[in-house]
Amino acid sequence: MAKAGNILSTKRNLIDKANTTVVIMVSTAVFLMMFSAVATKTLVSQADYQGRVIAQKRKAVNMLKKDIEAAKKLKKSYTAFTSTSQNALGGNPLGLGQQDGNNAKIVLDALPSKYDFPELPTSLEALLASQGVKINMIDGKDDEVAQASTKESPAPQSIVMPFEFTVAGDYDGIKNVVSALERSIRPMQVISLDVSAEQKELTLAVKAQTYYQPATSLNIRKVVVK
Repeated sequence: MAKAGNILSTKRNLIDKANTTVVIMVSTAVFLMMFSAVATKTLVSQADYQGRVIAQKRKAVNMLKKDIEAAKKLKKSYTAFTSTSQNALGGNPLGLGQQDGNNAKIVLDALPSKYDFPELPTSLEALLASQGVKINMIDGKDDEVAQASTKESPAPQSIVMPFEFTVAGDYDGIKNVVSALERSIRPMQVISLDVSAEQKELTLAVKAQTYYQPATSLNIRKVVVK
């Protein structure tokens, strides 16, 4: 009986060991399977992310190549634009007169990038005085405080600067003033024009507006790849 009990006990021990081994093997297999699944998912996610990053980098490189080519063409066009023997107004590119200066200077003077109303009456006075007329009045609304908050933007819009003036002179002088406004480097839109006469003197009252346009900012942005 004792021998049979020992044999039964031995068999139970062997079965327990076998069960333990099976449990360990199954547990190890499940762990490895779960680890492989998580690792595979992580690797696939990383590969997908890296693919998106590479795609964005290629897109940026292609855009940079196009920008470089555009910059070369712009430089060539700018050189041709500023190297003419006569500017767009028919003046001398190297001269100092009101119609002189190279085309780049004319463009900058035509549409300033900063609000400059205090300088507008001065330039108007010089323009009108050179036409042989008497200046009675130059006026306008100085909106410098409000315009101080205007900032650069990728697509700036021109901003109106209204003004008015009154001059007196003979027929030729008044005609010269109108012609000077038409030839002005800076764009001037006449809103109303009133001519009155008293004996041999004519009086011209003009309400008009000019413009300035805030500078264009470079829209350099960073893209976060998710």
